[in-house]
Amino acid sequence: MKTKKVRLKISLYTRFMTAITFILILLVGSILFVIQRREVKTIAEGAKKSGILIARNIAYLNLERMKWWDYEGVKTNIDGETDENLLYVVVYDRFRAFFAASDLVKDSNDITCCSRLPAKVTAESFFIESRSFKTDRGNLPTIEIEIPMFAVGSSDYWGSVKVGLSLEDMRVEIRKTRLVLILIGCGGFLLGVVGSGLLAKRITGPLKKLLEGTVRISRGDFSKNIKITSQDEVGELAQSFNEMTHDLLQTRKRMEEANKRLVQAEKFASIGRISATIAHEIRNPLTSVKLNIQKVMQNEQLDEDEKEHLNITQEGIGQIEKFIKELLNFTRFSELCLERFSVEQIVEEAVKMMHHSLEAKKIILERDYAKNLPAVLVDGDRMRQVFLNILRNASEAVEEGGRISLSLSAAQEDGAKKIKVRISDDGCGIPEKDWENIFEPFFTTKPSGSGLGLANARKIVEQHKGSIKVVKKSGNGTSFEVQIPCQGEK
Repeated sequence: MKTKKVRLKISLYTRFMTAITFILILLVGSILFVIQRREVKTIAEGAKKSGILIARNIAYLNLERMKWWDYEGVKTNIDGETDENLLYVVVYDRFRAFFAASDLVKDSNDITCCSRLPAKVTAESFFIESRSFKTDRGNLPTIEIEIPMFAVGSSDYWGSVKVGLSLEDMRVEIRKTRLVLILIGCGGFLLGVVGSGLLAKRITGPLKKLLEGTVRISRGDFSKNIKITSQDEVGELAQSFNEMTHDLLQTRKRMEEANKRLVQAEKFASIGRISATIAHEIRNPLTSVKLNIQKVMQNEQLDEDEKEHLNITQEGIGQIEKFIKELLNFTRFSELCLERFSVEQIVEEAVKMMHHSLEAKKIILERDYAKNLPAVLVDGDRMRQVFLNILRNASEAVEEGGRISLSLSAAQEDGAKKIKVRISDDGCGIPEKDWENIFEPFFTTKPSGSGLGLANARKIVEQHKGSIKVVKKSGNGTSFEVQIPCQGEK
C-alpha cells in the first residue's frame, strides 16, 4: 500500500521572512563580531601603551636613585605610585637582581624573582604578559610590563622596572562596548526584520491577490481587478493580469453572444421548417374554406344572423392568415435593402400608420427629437415595422386618453456613434421578470397576441447590428429603447 506524502505548505511570505531573518542574523552577527574584535584589540592596545608609559615614567623618576643605590628613595617612590589600577611595581638592579618592590608583592617570589627582559636590550625593549593576580578583592586580570632603565643619551644599563596593571577597567570598558554593540545589533536586526516584512508584504501582497484572481478565474469569475499601487515589475504583472482578465471577460461575452446567436439560429431554423409545414398544411384548406364562405355569402336568401356568423368566420380566417404571415416573416431570412434614412422620418411614418388607432383612443403623443441627428444606413421598411409594432403595443396597453412619448437622441457606446429611440407609455406595464422573455418567440402577455411581434422586431434590429430592450422609467408603463448604429456616417 502506497503512503501519500504529506507536504507542509509554507507561504512565500514565510519563506521570504525566514531567509531574510537568517541572512540578517549572519550579517549582523558577523559585523558585530568583527567590530567587537577590533574594539577589544583597540582597548588592549590602549592598555599596553598606557602600561609602557607608566613604566617609563617610574623608570625616569627612579633613575638617579638607582645610580646611587638609594633603596629607601626607590621604595618610597614606587609605594607612592601604586593605586587601584597600578597594582604593583618591582625594580631590578643593573645585574638583573631584585632591588625593591611595592608592599603588595614583596613576598610574591613568582613576580619578584627575576627580570623577564632578554639578555640584550635597548631603550625600546619591553616585555609584556597577561596574568591573574590574587588580591583581597579576588583574582584580578593583570597585564605585566617590564622595561629597561637607560640614562638619557647613554647606553649604560641601570636596571629595569616591572609594573602590574589591573585590567578590570579594560574589561568593564569591553563589556560596555559589547553591550552597546548588542543593542545596536538588535536595533539594526529589528529594523531589518520590520523593513523586510514591509518589503515582503509589498511583494507578496499583489502576488496573493494574483493567486486569488487566478482561483476566481478558474471558477469562471473574470470580474477580479487588482489595484495597481506600484510602477515596478509587480505593478506591470498586476496590469498584465488585469488586461488578461478583461480580455478573457470580453472573449467569454463574445462566446456567449455567439452561442446565443447559434441557439437562436438553430431555433429559427427549426421554427422555419415547422412553420413552412404548418403554412402549407393550413393555407390550402383555409383558402378553400375562405372561397366557399365568400360564395355562400353571395346567396341573397341568407338572413342577417347567418351573414353575421359568416363575417365572424371570415375575421377568424383573417386572423389565422395574419398569424401564418407573421410566422413566415419571422422565420424567413431575407436580405436587407439598405439605404440612408433619417430616423425621424421612419418614426413619423410609423406614427402616421397608427394615426387612426391613436385618435380613436384619444391618446396624447409627446415628441422630443434632438436636432441635427445623422442619417443611418437601414432598411426603411423593416425599421418602420419595428417602430410600428412597438407603437401598436403601446396603444393597446394605455387607457383612453393615455400618453405615449417618443424621443430621439444621439448616443455613444464603445466608441461607436448610435441613434437612440425611446418609446414610452403610461399603460399597465410589463413585469420586470418578463423583460427578456417578451422578445422570445410565442411569448406574450396579451390574451390574443401571437408572441411574434417583438421577436420579429428584435430580429430586424439585430440584423442592423443594433439593440432593443426594455428600460426602467419613472411612474407606470413601459419604455422600449432601440439603438441603431450610425454605420457609414458621412
